Amino acid sequence: MSCADGSIVIPLTRRPGGIQAYKFVLPAGSDDTVPDLRSHEGFDWAYVLNGSLRLVLGDQDLLLQAGEAAEFDTRTPHWFGSTSAGPVEYLSLVGRQGQRAHIRTSDADR
Repeated sequence: MSCADGSIVIPLTRRPGGIQAYKFVLPAGSDDTVPDLRSHEGFDWAYVLNGSLRLVLGDQDLLLQAGEAAEFDTRTPHWFGSTSAGPVEYLSLVGRQGQRAHIRTSDADR
């Protein structure tokens, strides 16, 4: 799905409930963009595939690079954007009922 601002949102899951997966492609932005923070029920995990992702999370203004991830409670006001350095591609897993994405760090976690 293409948006008016040139962003592309691709749903990767289509089942109701549970964790939903999306791929986002955001065009190059402006470094002086004023974020419009939003909050909602759930939990989000974002992983940057290419480019630099600006994540404003509460009072933190973060810059995530390719290969980096963030996980947070979506009740915290947040906003995602690109920078003037170029477009950004990232994956987002959103648990609408507050489910968390769990990452196994070793075989002992099985």
